Amino acid sequence: MSTEATFQIVLIAATLLCSLVAGFLFAFATIVMPGIKTLNDREFIRAFQAIDGVIQNNQPLFVAVWIGSIVASVAAAGLGFGELDGALRLLSISAPLIYILGVQLSTFTINVPLNNQLQALNVNVMDETALKAARMDFEPRWNIWNLVRTLFASLASVLMIILLFQL
Repeated sequence: MSTEATFQIVLIAATLLCSLVAGFLFAFATIVMPGIKTLNDREFIRAFQAIDGVIQNNQPLFVAVWIGSIVASVAAAGLGFGELDGALRLLSISAPLIYILGVQLSTFTINVPLNNQLQALNVNVMDETALKAARMDFEPRWNIWNLVRTLFASLASVLMIILLFQL
């Protein structure tokens, strides 16, 4: 298989995987969080703990898509650097940079620590004041950064789609 064909296959995989992550983040922003927003503080925290628990227990398909999106986008950039020049080379490098800095960095420095903070709570021993404070420390900041992640993941996916159409 030629290097060009390998690059195209890896770029298709990166585009698909990054788009799946963008869709996941979008679903959280538009369905999951608005849905559990209607719950009282105790129910909200328990619901988020349950949802996040699936992710933290390394659900295999989720892990494959999440880690695969990073690996494939970096691999596509590396292959694209050798295959492309000019604006297309810049595009092939920009998309994974946007994805890693805009999605992965904020995920691991903001959203995951917030998730872990919420996971550590025992809602059965917390009074209403503590529940409300815990939710307020979590929900607004988590939602803002999830929206940021969604926008960057979508932008990276669009850039990869544009690149695919230019090949």
